[in-house]
Amino acid sequence: MNQLMETYYPTFEMYQALRQQLLEILTDADLPFQPGGENLSLGALCRELGEVEAAYIESFMTFRQDFSYRHPDAKAMETSVARLTAWFQELDTRLKTAVAALSDEEVDHKMIERGPGFQLPPRIQLEVYKEALLIFYGKVTVYLRAMEKERPSQWDEWIG
Repeated sequence: MNQLMETYYPTFEMYQALRQQLLEILTDADLPFQPGGENLSLGALCRELGEVEAAYIESFMTFRQDFSYRHPDAKAMETSVARLTAWFQELDTRLKTAVAALSDEEVDHKMIERGPGFQLPPRIQLEVYKEALLIFYGKVTVYLRAMEKERPSQWDEWIG
């Protein structure tokens, strides 16, 4: 086990747990909600986060960030809480496996190419993904408030 898994990952998993709390309060009937304008439906927003997580998983395996992945059955993901839940569990397992497979040498010295002239070490790459989760939670908070849906238990303490 590398130092990133020992020192950072347990805290990181607490941020992922907020997404699971969200999925526990949603129903399939909630997923088509779209607050207007150019905003995605709630289901599409969740699917998009899964695609982002897939890109981060790949980056820990290839040391190259590529956001081109799109789920092959996007509509199925966007309309089913059960499918989203299962997919996120699979993605979380793959992410943990990818990060755990890194050596301490890679954690300390290898860089992930995010674009021309933009590289991050794995520790910061995982931190940036955590920030993507927080941005997602902020967006979802607006949706939940517009839907007048109660937020998950930790949500108000961590997200607002």
